[in-house]
Amino acid sequence: MEITHIPLRHEFKYHINQGELQYLRGVIGALLRRDENGDEHNEYHIRSLYFDTIRNDALNEKIAGYDRRKKYRMRIYKLSDSNIRLECKSKYNDLISKQSIKIPRDLAEQLIAGDPSGLQFMRHPLFHDMYQEMRLNLLRPVVIVDYIREAYIHEAEDVRITFDKQLRTGLNSVDMFNPHIPTVSPFYDCPWEVLEVKYNRFLPTYIQAALSGAGALRSAVSKYVWCRRFEGLEF
Repeated sequence: MEITHIPLRHEFKYHINQGELQYLRGVIGALLRRDENGDEHNEYHIRSLYFDTIRNDALNEKIAGYDRRKKYRMRIYKLSDSNIRLECKSKYNDLISKQSIKIPRDLAEQLIAGDPSGLQFMRHPLFHDMYQEMRLNLLRPVVIVDYIREAYIHEAEDVRITFDKQLRTGLNSVDMFNPHIPTVSPFYDCPWEVLEVKYNRFLPTYIQAALSGAGALRSAVSKYVWCRRFEGLEF
């Protein structure tokens, strides 16, 4: 299985409107190159299935603003099972680290069904940790998060700037391989898009200047939290 581990990086998120998106696309597109995974419009579809404990620890810790927290998820691209990633994203203040492992469809189906037995004898820490969480804290799939990503990258400090558009929640469905599940936008009262800025040690000053011209609103609320807002939970 292919395993990737990304060291600690900075990550900032912003809510932007359509006008800010158009402005930033023009500015950023002139400074950074397109992500090679995009189509002719520099876009690709992402579907993530997020897991949480029976106590909703990931959700509650995010809302409470804990400095250290983690989220487990599975991710596919373009609604295909050819590249299924099991991931754990850890947060340390404004720094992030992500473990990502490619897994087969049969293991993914087991985890969706709440069966962690396929992880029990695997050595990698991500498999071990998720197995423990599913056994001890009843970690289970809770929500599907869909969106279209437009990404730009730069080799300096491994800068990655993404526009995550058309965010939609799968409500109560966890059938992530079904392309026909109903989804709805969580932004029924505020049609935002999400800008994410990631980099290693520092953000080059000319990119900082380009971003500051839009006046984007930094957000502490994640796509995961937004997509769980229809469950009647107290946010």
